[in-house]
Amino acid sequence: MNTKLLLLLPLIVLMGCNADESQQLEPRNWQLVWSDDFEGAAGSLPNASKWAYDLGTGQGGWGNQELQSYTNSPANVSLDGNGNLVITAIRAGNSFTSARIKTQGLFEQKYGRFEARMKTPYGPGIWPAFWMLGSNVETAGWPQCGEIDIMELRGQEPNVIAGTLHGPGYSGSNPVSKKYGLRNGRFDTEFHIFAVEWDENKIDFFVDDFLYQRIERGDVNGEWVYDQPFFMILNVAVGGNYVGFPTAGTPFPQRMIIDYVKVYSE
Repeated sequence: MNTKLLLLLPLIVLMGCNADESQQLEPRNWQLVWSDDFEGAAGSLPNASKWAYDLGTGQGGWGNQELQSYTNSPANVSLDGNGNLVITAIRAGNSFTSARIKTQGLFEQKYGRFEARMKTPYGPGIWPAFWMLGSNVETAGWPQCGEIDIMELRGQEPNVIAGTLHGPGYSGSNPVSKKYGLRNGRFDTEFHIFAVEWDENKIDFFVDDFLYQRIERGDVNGEWVYDQPFFMILNVAVGGNYVGFPTAGTPFPQRMIIDYVKVYSE
């Protein structure tokens, strides 16, 4: 989640994609291999057999000059009792808390379909994301491990998300990235499904099963590092290089509501 043609359709604005791509998909025989529907009592933490936590402020605000401190408190991350997980960013004076959960060490997979149905937060300086890192991040470091941003959003643009790859030679402010925008809607007002389908040759990015971006090996100006298992991350950051900082008009608390996360293989 690091720093990252206009075609008008009845309900969407596509930025940087070919409308014909949605017709080029071969049939896939996806089999569900991992899922979390976030069923449980209101106020309980997510399933510890499926999710771990990043905690604290991280080095340099997690490398992005972010303001929040991540916790494992139910105030910041808990089930709502209605089949959803809620990640909540809270302001207390000049301090912020939020949550960042991950499947690192619990579930990692090479290739497949990774998807989540969610409703994003909004507002200047709010940075929600659903993304993945290579399982070798602790030994190879970033960006050599590779990063797949399935969905990230600038809160000041609540109708636009981005799908992005970061790797050696194309990271930070120079990633491979395209955007998808709603023409008559916002991602914070209704649930949407964000997904990637990933194989040895390419990574496809979807919103509500509409293919808006395909990145192939030859599209990256550097090494293709997507032939290893990756783990998933969900978080809501406050501030940072990608979004700027909250303003007096940014409302708090901010909530990202996740209905489910599912992973498939062939």
